[in-house]
Amino acid sequence: MARIPTPSLPGFTVVPANEASWEDLQAVLGTKGDPARCQCQRYKLTWHEYHDMTREERSFLLREETDCGNPKAECTSGIVAYLDGVPVGWCNIEPRPNFTRMRNMPTPWAGRSEDRDDPTVWVVACFVIRLGHRRKGLSRALAAASIDFARSRGARALEAYPMATQEGVEITWGELHVGSRNSFAAAGFKELTHPSKRRYVMRVDFEHTSPEEPRPAIK
Repeated sequence: MARIPTPSLPGFTVVPANEASWEDLQAVLGTKGDPARCQCQRYKLTWHEYHDMTREERSFLLREETDCGNPKAECTSGIVAYLDGVPVGWCNIEPRPNFTRMRNMPTPWAGRSEDRDDPTVWVVACFVIRLGHRRKGLSRALAAASIDFARSRGARALEAYPMATQEGVEITWGELHVGSRNSFAAAGFKELTHPSKRRYVMRVDFEHTSPEEPRPAIK
């Protein structure tokens, strides 16, 4: 497996999703709750498309997008994290235009002028941390690893639309699928806008200095 550089977290490793097995990814998503139902399709489909599909149909789409179990694949849609060899996390990272539903969501666009069809701007769309492994700093580690993943695949910039968290204020895990502002700030993302009380737009801009051609973007 081609491991992605990660922060100093003992036993923590990350690989592109195509180098992980489908069984490992599904172990992270689980069999119950929002991640299992969604199969990371909420932002890919229109509202009607999403709700007209079964979980099995969404799962089929995710399997196609990740190409799990095919280490020679040039395209994939995110990263899978391991802790001491156990699959514990998933992060969906793709060119922004791939997220159809985001085009009409206010958070990414409020207060700024952006080309919504620019494939060189990528997005960290969601996190899933496996039950039993939360509150261990894995989200911060995944946020940091997302930078190397996007940059190595030719992204010009990487954005995230996380949520603000407050000490002592409980937020359901389902709401935090977009990640927390603190996790992205710790990884080096800079705040661009604060379009609502709880949501932020954060970004890392890349300068490609390597003479090597970037890897193809996800289709």
